[in-house]
Amino acid sequence: MTYLSFSDTALRRPRPLRAAMVAALLCTIAACSPVSDGEGGSPSGGNQSAGQDSFGSPADPSAVKDGGQLVIALSAEPDALDPTLSRSLYSRYVFQAMCQKLYDVDEKAQVVPQLATALPTTSGDGKTVTIPLRQDAKFADGTPFDAAAVKTTIERHLTNARSARKSELGPIEAVDTPDAHTVVIRLKQPFAPLVGALADRAGMILSPKAVQSLGDDFASAPVCVGPFKFAKRVPQNSIDVVKDPNFYDASKVHLDGISWRILTDASIRAANLRSGDAQVADSVSTQDVASLQQDSALTVLQSQSLGYQGLTFNIGNVDGVGTTPKPINRPIAQNAKVRQAFEHAIDRKALVQAVFNGIPAVACSPISPASPFSSPEAQACPAHDPAKAKQLLGEAGVQTPYPVTMLASNTPDTLRLAQALQAMVKDGGFDLKINPVEYSSLLDEQDRGNFELLQLGWSGRIDPDANITNFVGTGGSQNVSGYSNPQLDAALTQARQSNDLEERKRLYGQAVTILQQDDALIYLYRQRNLTAFSNKIQGLQVFPDGVIRAAFAGFTK
Repeated sequence: MTYLSFSDTALRRPRPLRAAMVAALLCTIAACSPVSDGEGGSPSGGNQSAGQDSFGSPADPSAVKDGGQLVIALSAEPDALDPTLSRSLYSRYVFQAMCQKLYDVDEKAQVVPQLATALPTTSGDGKTVTIPLRQDAKFADGTPFDAAAVKTTIERHLTNARSARKSELGPIEAVDTPDAHTVVIRLKQPFAPLVGALADRAGMILSPKAVQSLGDDFASAPVCVGPFKFAKRVPQNSIDVVKDPNFYDASKVHLDGISWRILTDASIRAANLRSGDAQVADSVSTQDVASLQQDSALTVLQSQSLGYQGLTFNIGNVDGVGTTPKPINRPIAQNAKVRQAFEHAIDRKALVQAVFNGIPAVACSPISPASPFSSPEAQACPAHDPAKAKQLLGEAGVQTPYPVTMLASNTPDTLRLAQALQAMVKDGGFDLKINPVEYSSLLDEQDRGNFELLQLGWSGRIDPDANITNFVGTGGSQNVSGYSNPQLDAALTQARQSNDLEERKRLYGQAVTILQQDDALIYLYRQRNLTAFSNKIQGLQVFPDGVIRAAFAGFTK
């Protein structure tokens, strides 16, 4: 390893799950007023002042030409291009162009049909969910999209040993196919977050032919339904897709292809954008926003993220994510007081201001204040109190300064964050060392449990369950901490089974209280989605889910 030492709950009986009501709840989450004081919202394109939401606009077909290769400068390499296994935001960018889902979300975070033709209908007991499917879609390999393909995909998500989708899909008992264009999902219990899950990777449908022939190597040549199809991948360098003539709406696809170029340094991405070597740059650095907004040849899109950035402690991940937690012989893993001390040593407001020019919003929980599921309990925030931190370390019986090693990605923005944390927690009695690694390596190391403390975030989903249970629920498919608390599991399970807004709100408040007592995951801030693009391009959009939508963009005539 390379270490850097810089100076620098008895509840009401669950009500039936009804699709329209679920959709209504989900739809409001990101459409509420932005989190930070003084932030406004605007769905239009164009450069906006800091804090205003700008999602971009669809391309005007009469103003764009057909053809051309769009180059997107990407801040990190995507992980496996397999919807069953994938866990990074960056793979979602690629999937958006080539792997459509049963449902999608729009700029208001409303759930809309994509490969489905309507929102699902749900039985009175909330346990049977029926989804009607498109009849005009084909996979990129020419095989028809049908109910059997949906069944094969969902069952793969549920049974693959390395699946990151298992806990997202909840208590599915069976998937039935009464005809070629209808899927019926049978649940053991009502599951409120299902529609939201099917609007992300769990709802991406894979070609059964490709699944059968490639198996666990599906990521080497992924085949889905989408405007584009996979062409090639050069590790650590680029991913290319080309227009798919089999796509049911191919006439609306203007580009010949899209290429994602991996450029981890934000200043280099910005330079490529200005020079024209790239037409889009993701994850614009907060240091560059002002200058990019002043460039009349460029547009900056920004919106409040549904996700968070945080710190995860390894308190039980010995044999890898998804395995039974085991004790780790470190005070910070064994004693919550040491982790609580670390949280008290952090000044979130100063961190956001110093590192990111105050652009992100402070976050102390996985529940956004803009969410209808928020509550005072969900927004409670442990105070910055270095004296309290030292007191807790003393009560834990550890010697100070207490040494901690943090795994973090090696991007400049993340390293600046790490350095600021390093200096900040020193006053609370900690000696923080930083181990920077490339992003995909970081994902591998966290899964294996090869870390003590990890800095990583989550791009966020429209239902709060998808921002919590996978990461802190016992056996969650992304619970890299190895954290397990039966009291928390009970609250999250009951929230999943309820379709009552007030009941879910109360349960998530309870969950946040428990999380802040155990501090397996410390939430730091809620980032803004920042994407810049050349005005030679029309139709680029980024919604609150953080995904760059480039599939229907085109070069201006």
